[in-house]
Amino acid sequence: MSAPLELDGKRVLLGLTGGIACYKSAELVRLLTKAGAEVQVVMSEAAQEFITAVTMQALSGRPVVTSAWDDREPNNMAHINLTRGTDAIVIAPASADCIARLAQGRADDLLSLLCLARPWTAGEARCPLLVAPAMNREMWAHPATQRNVAQIVADGAVLLGPGHGDQACGEIGDGRMLEPAELLDDLIAFFQPKLLLGRTVLVTAGPTFEAIDPVRGITNLSSGKMGFAIARAAREAGAEVTLVAGPVDLPTPRGVRRIDVRSARQMHDAVLPLASGHDVFVATAAVADWRPATLAEHKIKKDGKKLAPTFELTENPDILAAVAALPLRPYCVGFAAESEQLLVHARAKLERKGIPLIVGNLGPATFGRDDNALLLVDAQTHRELPEGGGTADKLSLARLLVREIALRIVPHSV
Repeated sequence: MSAPLELDGKRVLLGLTGGIACYKSAELVRLLTKAGAEVQVVMSEAAQEFITAVTMQALSGRPVVTSAWDDREPNNMAHINLTRGTDAIVIAPASADCIARLAQGRADDLLSLLCLARPWTAGEARCPLLVAPAMNREMWAHPATQRNVAQIVADGAVLLGPGHGDQACGEIGDGRMLEPAELLDDLIAFFQPKLLLGRTVLVTAGPTFEAIDPVRGITNLSSGKMGFAIARAAREAGAEVTLVAGPVDLPTPRGVRRIDVRSARQMHDAVLPLASGHDVFVATAAVADWRPATLAEHKIKKDGKKLAPTFELTENPDILAAVAALPLRPYCVGFAAESEQLLVHARAKLERKGIPLIVGNLGPATFGRDDNALLLVDAQTHRELPEGGGTADKLSLARLLVREIALRIVPHSV
């Protein structure tokens, strides 16, 4: 299944100002267009010292605009025409000089001029401005820069970064422009409805691993992809998200706090102290029901014997039931990964756990895959996601589930 075009139909004006990070902007254009966006590049005079307009035109498929006096516009008003019908202005890299110009409302080059002339209604920008700073760490930390950043944010700009790390000058610190993939994720998230703004969400994801000896254990085929997608979707929706992850090799979604655990007991001990402080708990993890009663100190050897070793199992704590029993419990959403009779088993789990919503799926059909099909089950009803049957990519499903949760906890939010 091909990934959806996350920015399909969006018109993005990408502004480049002077800085070595302009080399990253070429990759950013490629990613934006690959995501379906129509990208119009505007370059300052200084930006052209670092990367050519030819490169940016080749990647965007559109002529690059570099001057307020560009006579290709019929009315010679590029600063007006470029922002009309544009969904967002992204300045990446945004130099210290660019940020100062924006803070002062200056209009002495095309980029600052078009930012000043972008549409507003009753104090709200209809053409939002997103700014990705890129400069030396001392420049970033300077009080003048910090004042200017605070001013543009107060004026409605959205700050993307900066990052921390090695800088072209050889120093290390804050001020790096975010990587193109990070900027793409931030822009995609920016366009998502903020249905959970101000809410806190706790998510568990992945399998657990129950050790038999120092090298073997009991686990399952859960990849964690659905849980990680839910954490990302909740963050995109404006929530503050904590993700408790079993042993999986997946990147942490942007802006999500991650806690890594291994066993069911470790996951239980990480979740329980946090749960009452969250508005929503989504138990996506495939937690092992049992673990060996004792752990062998050393690897169990065959020693030429044909008889397989035996060991006693003991029950793991039920994390979802424990959270649902808290005096100050969050809104609990459970997951049921079944192999057959999905509705029957999901509804039984709903009643057994005493929670308002269960999300069922067929585990063997989705473990490790990028797509899924969900069944939402509550006390009265059940329905499929995606509606009409079939499958969808897990991030799209996660956004639909987040929308459903928002509707249930804040009925007028959707």
